[in-house]
Amino acid sequence: MSKKIVKVGDIECGSKDLFLISGPCVIEEESIMMKTAEKLKEVSERLKIKIIYKSSFTKDNRSSLSYYQGPGLAEGVKLLGKIKEQFGFPVLTDIHSHDQAAAAAEVCDVIQIPAYLCMQSSLLVASAKTGRVINIKHGQFLAPDNMKHPVQKCVESGNDQIILTERGYSFGYNDLIVDPRAFYHMNNIGYPVVFDVTHCVRKYGIPSSDKKGGAREFLPVLARAGVASGIDGMFIETHPDPEKALCDAASQLCVYDLEEFLKPIIELHHVEVKYR
Repeated sequence: MSKKIVKVGDIECGSKDLFLISGPCVIEEESIMMKTAEKLKEVSERLKIKIIYKSSFTKDNRSSLSYYQGPGLAEGVKLLGKIKEQFGFPVLTDIHSHDQAAAAAEVCDVIQIPAYLCMQSSLLVASAKTGRVINIKHGQFLAPDNMKHPVQKCVESGNDQIILTERGYSFGYNDLIVDPRAFYHMNNIGYPVVFDVTHCVRKYGIPSSDKKGGAREFLPVLARAGVASGIDGMFIETHPDPEKALCDAASQLCVYDLEEFLKPIIELHHVEVKYR
């Protein structure tokens, strides 16, 4: 089956070129967001890789009400707009209820549907009707070929500008496991496929500020496995100082380490494309 090319700004998602979705897990103070964007711009220019800047205005599924959740919709989208204007990145954020879609779409090029909410019809329909590109994250509970169902909901709502993102299956209580067969099944749906490598190393149920709350040592091998399996884009949450990040501190990659991390990934992608 041929795969649809989905345009996000000047990025042709689903083409032969690997693209990257990256940024802090949640929107923090402006200086952190700008430092990340500045470094991502350097990486993009040096490695010739197109980047979509990602950050969440609210993390609505944190395990405690005492944990930082973000600045909220209005302030968060305003800051994403500033990054978009200053650095030229397309921007992405996730929404959690249908009434957030229109406001997010005023600035964001991509609206993301969280994994836990990937089957929520009202959320998919409202997002699709904005006309923006929709990134649907694969729920940990759903067989990968069943991602055709949320895709169809968007298409029936008049929007076929869709990206699918894999982030692993629930395995036991706290672990996520990546099954490469998921990339095969999701590629066959016919839309660009992204691998969210940083979320799949989180240890759920353990505070993200705890070093045991993530397993960064697996990031290189998982990233290579995803690229070799035929993905179109990589999703890597980055932060200038991950140990002090206000969310997913144990799994985000330091943005200053990103360039060296990506070099072998991009080389492997070139080989994979050659033999498709």
